[in-house]
Amino acid sequence: MLGNLSAETTARSVPRSAGQPVRVRKATRADIHDIVRVACSVGNSVKDPKLGFLITNYAADPLGFLEDIAAGMADTDFFYVAEGRRVCGFLMAYDRERWLQHNPSWLSQIHWHPEFDAADIERFVVVEKTAVMAGMTGQGIGSLLYERLLNDLRLHGVENMLAETVIAPSPNFASLEFRRKQNYQLAGIRYERIDGTTYTSLVYRKKVTRALR
Repeated sequence: MLGNLSAETTARSVPRSAGQPVRVRKATRADIHDIVRVACSVGNSVKDPKLGFLITNYAADPLGFLEDIAAGMADTDFFYVAEGRRVCGFLMAYDRERWLQHNPSWLSQIHWHPEFDAADIERFVVVEKTAVMAGMTGQGIGSLLYERLLNDLRLHGVENMLAETVIAPSPNFASLEFRRKQNYQLAGIRYERIDGTTYTSLVYRKKVTRALR
């Protein structure tokens, strides 16, 4: 790990998986099958608003997504897994340059909140995907993943983190609650057409505070 767990993390009970403490580390190619396994558990035809979900239906073609995950891993410095006895969660994020290479119109698609100044985010990282194994949510695993990302962003001097949460056609209440607990600021709203369905997402910003010295 590039950094130790924060004081907040060590002060509370560490999540456990099959009796093993959960730790967060950088993802490797050896993790790809486990990452897809986690993605399939929450990325399928069932979109449970209370438990949270991924839009992509990974369960429809697990093997087909292996190379997509591998390609994403090779294209970012911010790809992590949470593991106890085995991988039970993951987070992937991209810096501004790489994100806009793949999504060149993303910024222009956002309807910015009237009180949000888009000039404040000239440098940022976008959290593209976060997933925790179905049945293991609510244990603090997602928070551990975000804490590791925040620690690394501080080391890279990145001050802004952006993330989206779907609110229609199925609202992701679990994700919305997480944004609230993590003190995200609403930055805007975005609409995206995927496979014939229009998805509405709230775009959030979290300011990355510098570590106390």
